[in-house]
Amino acid sequence: MTHDSTAVQLASSSSKATASGGWWRDAVIYQVYVRSFADSDGDGIGDLRGVRSRLPHLARLGVDAVWLTPFYVSPQADGGYDVADYRAVDPLFGDLSDADELVRAAHALGLRVIVDVVPNHTSEQHPWFRAALAGDPGARERYHFRPGRGARGELPPNDWESIFGGPAWTRVPDGAWYLHLFAPEQPDLDWDHPEVAAEFTSVLRFWLDLGIDGFRVDVAHGMVKAPGLPDIGRGAQATLIGTEPLPFFDQDGVHEIHRSWRRLLDSYAGGRIGVAEAWAPTSERLALYVRPDELHQAFNFRFLNCPWDPAAMRTVIDESLAATTAVGAPTTWVLSNHDVVRHVTRYGGGARGLARARAAALLMLALPGSAYVYQGEELGLPEVVDLPDEVRQDPAFLRTAGQDGLRDGCRVPLPWSGAEPPYGFGPAGSWLPQPAGWGDLGVAAQTGDPHSTLELYRAALELRRAMPGLGAPEAGTGHGPGAMSLAEAEAEAEESYPCGMRWQSAPEGVLLFTRPGFACTLNSRSGPVELPAPGRPVLSSAPVETDGRTVRLPPDSCTWWSW
Repeated sequence: MTHDSTAVQLASSSSKATASGGWWRDAVIYQVYVRSFADSDGDGIGDLRGVRSRLPHLARLGVDAVWLTPFYVSPQADGGYDVADYRAVDPLFGDLSDADELVRAAHALGLRVIVDVVPNHTSEQHPWFRAALAGDPGARERYHFRPGRGARGELPPNDWESIFGGPAWTRVPDGAWYLHLFAPEQPDLDWDHPEVAAEFTSVLRFWLDLGIDGFRVDVAHGMVKAPGLPDIGRGAQATLIGTEPLPFFDQDGVHEIHRSWRRLLDSYAGGRIGVAEAWAPTSERLALYVRPDELHQAFNFRFLNCPWDPAAMRTVIDESLAATTAVGAPTTWVLSNHDVVRHVTRYGGGARGLARARAAALLMLALPGSAYVYQGEELGLPEVVDLPDEVRQDPAFLRTAGQDGLRDGCRVPLPWSGAEPPYGFGPAGSWLPQPAGWGDLGVAAQTGDPHSTLELYRAALELRRAMPGLGAPEAGTGHGPGAMSLAEAEAEAEESYPCGMRWQSAPEGVLLFTRPGFACTLNSRSGPVELPAPGRPVLSSAPVETDGRTVRLPPDSCTWWSW
């Protein structure tokens, strides 16, 4: 069967309500990288009016909310994550009225809006930092200025490295050094200074008053540094993030900041939320960010980083669910974002990479909790790996010994329609060149094609809303795998969770779990696998063969079942 056969029969137009009433607990949230989504004015750069014009696509896709990357006033040294004014829209993207109209249009379509907030660092062009460079001692106290080491202070204050490569310190003309965990144009704020906390409380209120539904907190693990800024004692520090404790990330002091923000969010009506972009060395440490008095969600990067290996996938799923269940929070699942190679390419590229990406999407959307979709993954877009050096803008590409500097490849503007660039992205060109042949991957080309990746996502999101056993972690606890009796299912189940998910025994290379009235099978092998049919197939990333008693799962595929 293909994915178009049963969605209309089972879906309803209304979203399920979670038992706790928290919309975020099972929300599907779509990430918009603003400069690459849609261009309204022909300058080749996406903007807020462009986003607003394409909101009907997101409503038809079936997502619950849209997350916008930074559109604030910025020199764009790091794609807008270097903010010079947190209360104004950069003219590159529009103005404040465009932001207001976008929020209103999204709400009219039933979409919530989440925006980025960048509290770890500002732009070097922020008024505070400009005053600091001018020698204002009060302004310097808002950042990490330190004297250098060495006989003449010619060495950095410690051995910390920038995530983008090179030292994490830059020296100013009077001899002092300032800390920047990212680019030199992004000086780190010192959150021990009370004016920093007061300023960001004011910033959050500004956008909440405009109607924003929540914030994705950039580098939510980074605002507090270990006392004394101790040396790490080894190089290649970027490779240690999320795997080992580090003195500049995941310090316990960040949690008091998040608690204060949670109190602020809860003071507004309408279920306003905070989402942590947090790297932590264990699932247990990550779960601390979503305790009942802290943020509502945290990105689960362990799932994103998981290889195409069923044992590894199950381990990550088990540990993620166990950690968040312990604090009463939903787990989040994400496969791609604006900082990583697109998962079609990570999974091998070509036909195999696409097959695995489609299967991984169905697996992700079948798991308990909230899911994030990065723009273009619903089109099956691959990473653009052959961008000329002269067009790259990723700051990591321009520095040595940092990340691979290839983030531009996942940020190439989207194809919407037409056979030639810019494929409906805007009236003129695009800030990064789009590959030839992307017309076949555009929204217009895939719409109505029952075998397309876009229609697979649409069907999956429609079913996710309609089937009572999907989505919310609090979905019921009943089980029953169709062809097997309930007693047989319980005897074979190896582990279950309060969310109603239960693993079932399956052949090597296959994952099989049940939720109330629902089963999901993932065949990670390169060949087909036969097993007893878990129920009636309702959606599959590739055609499945079943006689009602047994099923032949195609390679690199995922299938949803009901009974």
